[in-house]
Amino acid sequence: MLKTFDACSGMYPGGLFPHCYSFTEVRMRHAVGVLIVLLSTLSLPDSIAAQVGGATVGPPEIPASGFRLGSNYPNPFTTETRIPFELFEVLFAEGRPVVVTIRIFDILLQHVGSPTALNHPAGDGTPVLDLEYVAPGRFEAFWDGRDSSGIPVAWGSYIVELTVNGRSESRRVFISGG
Repeated sequence: MLKTFDACSGMYPGGLFPHCYSFTEVRMRHAVGVLIVLLSTLSLPDSIAAQVGGATVGPPEIPASGFRLGSNYPNPFTTETRIPFELFEVLFAEGRPVVVTIRIFDILLQHVGSPTALNHPAGDGTPVLDLEYVAPGRFEAFWDGRDSSGIPVAWGSYIVELTVNGRSESRRVFISGG
């Protein structure tokens, strides 16, 4: 059973105050406010497709850049996260490999580190720094929440920047405490 108290009794003659809330109501309002702030900081996907009966209607949009940086998961995270990205066929039209770099920056835009490639021909654990991809598809990078020196970074907001053939796209990620 939740204990409640009247924050208004005895404060004014008659105990009346125009905006009286119990302790439980104050805590609930605070929790809802925090939730709204957290949800407002999360990025929505680049596009939201209409769905009918579980099937997506229409072809997926291909961005003009020819690539897309997805939302990392989990986000927020405590120790590690995966960063999905997609390279579309248009990037490979000339038959050459695509050069991909992913960098992590702090809120002061100082370089923190780079994630490593997952399922890449160069091998898992290869930093995604000028890494060549020879075919279109969906790919993932892994970040362990550490800087270039191997030290865990502080809690907070960071920026993931995906650069493909010199063009960049970025997204915020959040590290939360344990």
